[in-house]
Amino acid sequence: MPEHHITPLIGTMVAGLVLAFLLALVAQRLRISPLIGYVLAGVVVGPFTPGYVADQSLANELAEIGVILLMFGVGLHFSVRDLMSVRRIAIPGALVQIVAATAMGAGLAWMLGWGIGAGLVFGLALSVASTVVLLRALQVRNILETERGRVAVGWLVVEDLVMVLALVMIPALAGAGSGSDLGWTLAITIGKVAAFIALMLIVGRRFVPWLLHRVAHTGSRELFRLAVLAIALGVAAGATLLFGVSFALGAFFAGMILAESPLSARAAEETLPLRDAFAVLFFVSVGMLFNPSILITDTLPVLATLGIIVIGKSIAAFAIVRAFGRPTRTALTISASLAQIGEFSFILAALGVSLGVLPREGRDLILAGAILSIMLNPLVFWAIGRVARRHDVTDGEAPAAASAAEEAPGHIVLIGHGRVGSLVAGTLTGGRRPLTVIETQSDTAALEPSVTRVTGNAADMAVLRRARIEDARLLLVAIPDAFEAGQIVEQARAMNPGLRIVARAHEDAAVDHLTRLGADLAIMGEREIARRMIDQALSAA
Repeated sequence: MPEHHITPLIGTMVAGLVLAFLLALVAQRLRISPLIGYVLAGVVVGPFTPGYVADQSLANELAEIGVILLMFGVGLHFSVRDLMSVRRIAIPGALVQIVAATAMGAGLAWMLGWGIGAGLVFGLALSVASTVVLLRALQVRNILETERGRVAVGWLVVEDLVMVLALVMIPALAGAGSGSDLGWTLAITIGKVAAFIALMLIVGRRFVPWLLHRVAHTGSRELFRLAVLAIALGVAAGATLLFGVSFALGAFFAGMILAESPLSARAAEETLPLRDAFAVLFFVSVGMLFNPSILITDTLPVLATLGIIVIGKSIAAFAIVRAFGRPTRTALTISASLAQIGEFSFILAALGVSLGVLPREGRDLILAGAILSIMLNPLVFWAIGRVARRHDVTDGEAPAAASAAEEAPGHIVLIGHGRVGSLVAGTLTGGRRPLTVIETQSDTAALEPSVTRVTGNAADMAVLRRARIEDARLLLVAIPDAFEAGQIVEQARAMNPGLRIVARAHEDAAVDHLTRLGADLAIMGEREIARRMIDQALSAA
């Protein structure tokens, strides 16, 4: 009998992904971010807890791929247009808030006896909120498409850009001495970054979309997916080898250049599963570095760190937003949105420790602050809701067009605004019946103002309720995933037995599956194409 052996790589990936799934499932049931589950999975397989210990060096290498793909995703969804629409408050507000939070973090670092460099890295890590947590919180409360939701997202985009710059400058500052050496090192670093950005804007801006367009014309989905991943990883590696800039910056610019292509939505969709998988491994690797004993041995520093994140940042953000003359409800939303830290904080902490700038205690405090602040974030939103109601300030503002579904029962609900959904929405817009579009992403700017936008996953019954599915007369499911479409059809049928449901399918098995779950009609693209071709052939005969 051959002896079966699990290699360290396989063991690390299996343990990390299985535990991350189980603990994220628990987190989801408790209505907190799955990110907590991923980090706690790392704590369980880490060296500071009993039982199986995953290979730390392998986990760090997998995490590096996770960082590249995370930053590629940030660049892919970066929207200059969205940022410019709220630039007057998001840019100066975010910059002032970063300075305030960094100063508070540096002050705590000084009290703990750390150096200036450690205080700077520590403060920066506490100043930036998690994009993942923020978007989920705004989507759940149906305020992502409101004015204050756009301000919050724009604010976070500015924070992300500052952190990208920090990831470039911190290694240069850490490797420099003082005086002229420092100035020379900074000049060389800025020159390399400028050369890389110029190459990407001049050459990459034309070559990358052209290459992707050519690959798309081959008709091979696998080749297209591989091309997107090759661009992300290749540009990140090339940026490091040729220009000496970080993987993170290279991946961010690869995503940003790719975002200008008409195929960007498809690129994001095709690479999402792999990006999610490696992002999970990144968070697991972060959890492996966390020593839970710090919660007992350094309780006061942990509470102080948490206080800066949840209270200090919130007060600073509230004061800044009010100083710009924005309404109280906008100030409260921004305050709650920023009262947590996440993925960029982890990247900065890992970078600081690897450069010898930040002590391990600082990394543990950042991780403890992230875990606790994310867990507390729903309570923070609940608290601002209480404050808003007490002062007669509406907390659950819906998008401008969101009242259309309430005013006119019998509306049409369209799920998905991709290649098929956008064509359907374009034709139905302006009709006699109001239209509601449900989309997981917030990129529905092309829709007419009269269309109701609901952001979220339609497989969630709460999202269907926000679209008032119980009052709708027609549901159009235009997403390509048959499994998710089946969930939506089944739940919509249970919520509105008289609803007519038309769904999209790619194969005969999907047609049977959707029909069995309650769809009145499942349309398969190949059948419709064949039918039109037959009509043309018969009419020409």
